[in-house]
Amino acid sequence: MRVLFAGTPEVALPTLQALMNHPEHELVGVLTRADARKGRGRALHASPVAALAREAGLDVHTPATLRDESARIWVRTLDADVAVVVAYGRLIPAALLDIPKHGWLNLHFSLLPAWRGAAPVQRALIAGDTTTGASVFRLEEGMDTGPVYARLTEAIRPTDTSGELLTRLAEAGAPLVLDVLRTLNRGTAAPEPQAEEGVTVAPMLTSADGEIRWSDPAPAIDCRVRGVTPAPGAHTFYDGARLRLGPVAVVPEVADLLPGQLRVTKHDVLVGTGACAVRLGQVAPAGKKWMAAEAWARGARPPVGAVLGVQGREP
Repeated sequence: MRVLFAGTPEVALPTLQALMNHPEHELVGVLTRADARKGRGRALHASPVAALAREAGLDVHTPATLRDESARIWVRTLDADVAVVVAYGRLIPAALLDIPKHGWLNLHFSLLPAWRGAAPVQRALIAGDTTTGASVFRLEEGMDTGPVYARLTEAIRPTDTSGELLTRLAEAGAPLVLDVLRTLNRGTAAPEPQAEEGVTVAPMLTSADGEIRWSDPAPAIDCRVRGVTPAPGAHTFYDGARLRLGPVAVVPEVADLLPGQLRVTKHDVLVGTGACAVRLGQVAPAGKKWMAAEAWARGARPPVGAVLGVQGREP
């Protein structure tokens, strides 16, 4: 099949690589986000998808918008049988949806209709879900509402971060996309409408989603930290300065600390929550690299009874 691929970050690479290596498919074009300036030098960096596609000599297109006539002309000239989308980062306009013979297929990292939107894995972890998955569905004008061709399920492990879970789903999702393309090519595909029940939404995360409220129960804090790791990242405040947090561990046997209250021992840095305590792992003070919480505490020397949280607000 003649395939147009649209994707941007690293989680899109397993599917792109699988399509590149498959003898029955021809990648006729790649859509991705434009090169972005990063780092202290603000040098231009290609997206992971653009870097791999250019290395392979593929036709890479990085339009600022898909809503003008030039984008429609480019898609039409490709004469693609199908378009495959994995974390492209832009909405596909209605005018483009019916140009490929089999439309646009999206590999979405949830069990639709759960967690429609930009951050399904992150939101699932924050909510404390124990199972998630991936779905291949056909794009339509609604937000992730199209009929589903195939699904896979994946258990959420107790220590999973969103980065780790996304990596597993991206790797498992690539063969799922190939399976769907096989059924489309044979004329045996049987997409099913999404259920009207069980719809949840997963809007994009902001920095505010990573701020820890220590009055929440310890399990909820654990889930939130893992859900926002690695991005946008979890944080709190100590002595008026931001303190970034890595994954924490729930400590059920310690229940005598107030929310946000610190207890530093020789080997642990404990923080009180709305229930029991949590043990801090890696932390990063403002402007500094990641370090063990114990190393931070040795340098910061928090006084007995010190509290983490935003000054002037409930911790």
